[in-house]
Amino acid sequence: MLLARLLVAPGRVVSTDRLIDDLWGEVLPANPTNTLQTVVSRLRRAVGTGLVVHRRPGYLLDVSLDAVDSGRFTELAGHARRATDPGRQAALLAEALGLWRGEAFAGFADEPFAATASATLDEQRLVVWEDYAEARLRLGDHAALAGELRELVEQHPLRERLRAARLRALHHAGRTTEALDDYRRLRVLLRDELGLEPGAELTALHQQLLRGDAPAPPTPRPPIPLPTPATELIGRDGAVANVRTLLGTHRLVTLTGPGGVGKTRLALDVARGVDEMRLVELAGLPRETTVDGLADVAAAALDIRDGGGPSAPVERLADALRDRRLLLVMDNCEHVVEPVAALVPHLLRAPGVRVLTTSREPLGVSGEHLWEVPTLDVPAPGTPPADVLRSGAVRLFAARAAAASPGFGLSADNAETVATICRRVDGIPLAIELAAARVRVLGTAELADRLSDRFAVLTGGPRDAPLRQRTLRAVLDWSWELLTAAERTVLRRLSIVADGCTLDAAETVCSANGVQGSQVLDLLARLVDRSLVVVAHTTDGPRYRLLESVSAYCEQQLDPGERDQLRHIHAMYYTSLAEEAASHLCGPDQQRWLRRLDTETGNLRHALGDDRLAPRLTRALTWYWFLRGRLTEARRATAAASEAVTAAWHAGFRLLTGEPTDSHAAPHLRDAVTDPREHAMAGWFLGYAATRFGEMPVGETLIGTALAEFTDLDDRWGVAAALSVRAVQRHVRGDLNESTMDARRSRALFDETGDRWGQVQAGAVLGRLSEIAGDYPAATAWHREGAELAEELGLWPEVSTRWSELGRIALLEGDHIRADELHERGRALAAEHGDTAGQEFAEVGLALSARRRGRFTEAETLLRPWLAWNRQFEADNGAALILAELGFAAEQRGDAEAALDLHAQGLAAAQRTGDPRAVALAMEGLAGAHLLTGQPQRANDLLHAATRLRESTGAPLPPGERGDVDRIQATLHILKDTAQQSADHELQEYR
Repeated sequence: MLLARLLVAPGRVVSTDRLIDDLWGEVLPANPTNTLQTVVSRLRRAVGTGLVVHRRPGYLLDVSLDAVDSGRFTELAGHARRATDPGRQAALLAEALGLWRGEAFAGFADEPFAATASATLDEQRLVVWEDYAEARLRLGDHAALAGELRELVEQHPLRERLRAARLRALHHAGRTTEALDDYRRLRVLLRDELGLEPGAELTALHQQLLRGDAPAPPTPRPPIPLPTPATELIGRDGAVANVRTLLGTHRLVTLTGPGGVGKTRLALDVARGVDEMRLVELAGLPRETTVDGLADVAAAALDIRDGGGPSAPVERLADALRDRRLLLVMDNCEHVVEPVAALVPHLLRAPGVRVLTTSREPLGVSGEHLWEVPTLDVPAPGTPPADVLRSGAVRLFAARAAAASPGFGLSADNAETVATICRRVDGIPLAIELAAARVRVLGTAELADRLSDRFAVLTGGPRDAPLRQRTLRAVLDWSWELLTAAERTVLRRLSIVADGCTLDAAETVCSANGVQGSQVLDLLARLVDRSLVVVAHTTDGPRYRLLESVSAYCEQQLDPGERDQLRHIHAMYYTSLAEEAASHLCGPDQQRWLRRLDTETGNLRHALGDDRLAPRLTRALTWYWFLRGRLTEARRATAAASEAVTAAWHAGFRLLTGEPTDSHAAPHLRDAVTDPREHAMAGWFLGYAATRFGEMPVGETLIGTALAEFTDLDDRWGVAAALSVRAVQRHVRGDLNESTMDARRSRALFDETGDRWGQVQAGAVLGRLSEIAGDYPAATAWHREGAELAEELGLWPEVSTRWSELGRIALLEGDHIRADELHERGRALAAEHGDTAGQEFAEVGLALSARRRGRFTEAETLLRPWLAWNRQFEADNGAALILAELGFAAEQRGDAEAALDLHAQGLAAAQRTGDPRAVALAMEGLAGAHLLTGQPQRANDLLHAATRLRESTGAPLPPGERGDVDRIQATLHILKDTAQQSADHELQEYR
């Protein structure tokens, strides 16, 4: 089904949301995004990884049109229509029809996503059959054709062109009586079922049959030459094919889109695939042009003389086209859209006429089919240089820059800069061409820097281009001048919004001073029609945004007073939104509000620039930043805090980001907070941060107090959060039974409140406790559930950690390959989201695997940078583990001195943590080092002490972690046996 969906528009990106909706409809899987990724992976295995490409905001099938039967079919049909020789035409059409091996989208034709495409292909097939039949008639192949068309006519009895071809074939095969009888049956069918008579063309053919002089169809007129562009059309192959397909089923198609997007170029390329076409260029007409004046312009383009007479120009033009078969391209309609809309219905009274218009807004007449010309696809930030050139925008830039600056070429050094330029100009072809023309004097790096003043840079278009297309400002001036005063007001006020907004936000920001809130929706709709506002439909409703160039232009239309007022209104709106969201981020609506704030990230950052509202907004966003792992952003935003609550959170964020912080000051920061709930929450957060990266005793004190305060407040969420951290603390201290009880109670409370972040936290502790107990299936289940819950919420640092936890379990089970795969997955996700702690956890796991397989240098290379990173924190947990691993690697390499030093440091760090299992691990490492220096008794004593310490925690060393201990004990046994054998030998000698 995924393959079928991508084949609806091969080469074009289908958004992730659209794919999920089309594949599952209302019955969504538990994790739609993850499930879609799984299906994509399966499809890649089936058809090839390089064909199914991820490109924001979704996926595309990266194939050329001629690699797909439907594309090849359309291409052959187009070649045939341009051919003038009937033999060549028939051969091409026969090849096209030969590609059909069943129904279009067989098995999926009834799916909503495929219904239109399937019907379009079926219609194209019939049109090609009609063309094929007429070519065969011109070749004199009458008898065979009459037989071949019989079944097709019976399946489609109301297609008059197909029927006419069979009537002619019967007549020329000497079967005129059958032809007349066939016509009679059609006439009865039309009258009984539709109350209609046959069309004029079929009626005229009937009269010719009665007279016995029905001719074969005339040879098509040679196509009328169109203006030939001097440059190649780049990045539009799929668009050309799609529009030609639409013209096969719709007689009026309007290409819309913003200025400079390439509507005219696309229309001309589409028209080149049609037998008879004419271009009516409207850009030069005055805005006051009447419908009669427009009809005169069209008649002149069609070489139609008025011949005098009393009829109006519109009627004369419609009459002259009555028997014509042609495609009429009406270009640049936006400034005369009303007379065009009045004229086109008259033109379409002629059954053989099709109209293709280009306009920055729809005509708004019956039967019109809109096709919005997209901007060229641009590479996402961070796209590898090798993949950048696949982008249509980059290919266009490279071609035009090479033409303007001989010697220019795309390389690994400039690929990202070129991609940035293309993104900054929104992928609009005209803007890309104007930018490329500046490479000769600026170079790519300087050009990218100067795009902040794009209207001064993007000038100097070709002298033979219309004035409105020679600069970016002229393109936008043309659109601006066509707007009403109210439309201009809404458009310029929207420039204050970052990355789009909802209708509610637009009504708030754009109303007042001449525009009523109730008017905004209608004005927005008109601006969308004029291709100046882009609307995207999301799960939270439509979002309205401006392209970057349009936004920059509109912002220049604001006077300073209006700009300041709008910024404050904007900040008030988004502060209120953030405060409302904060009240829903701890509970069952967490996912929806996280997604809402994610969408509004640009607006929220913009609103933080309002000094009057920044303190409120910062406080409202702290928990969101924490959940999303945006700790550095949170630390920066809270740095200037004057409020006690925000100052406490700032200290916590400093601890979590590794900035030197005295965790002993945390209780004083908490005590400065007066509101009881805020006091408990600040204490909890500082206790959480101290537990992870500060002094454990400080964290234990803070969490104990917060637990009591949440209990007094009857705050179940707060109690659950405090218990989840206390479970971690008790786990570290070796109080495993108490840790288990806290974690289970925490999980139960989080289940009651519906907070999935909390479920992940409690589940993580239960997973680690199961791992310590050697119950690897249970540990796997907890961590896998945590990964799924975190992925649903988009908590990517948590997802990364859960994958690495699963990697640890695979390591304990002895599956090193699987362990490396899971740790690599965790590392990649952590690196992608800037999660340093997650990256450390994953790379330490990879080092554990490498060391256990004897790859000591690789393990040490992975571990040493993270030892330095861990030593910046007050907490010694991470450093203790890394020192132990480095010590074991040194011992196994035979470096006794380094092993002793590292394990001695590790023991000191482990004792500072208060974690008995960490102390036991360091003692086991020292045992191996002493064994290496020839002190087996000391080694044996240390092993026994470590075993007793582990047993005191109620968690002896599980089988998966016994590798180093078993190795050391085995060596001790060998030494013991050897010593005994030596003693026995000496005794025998004495005797």
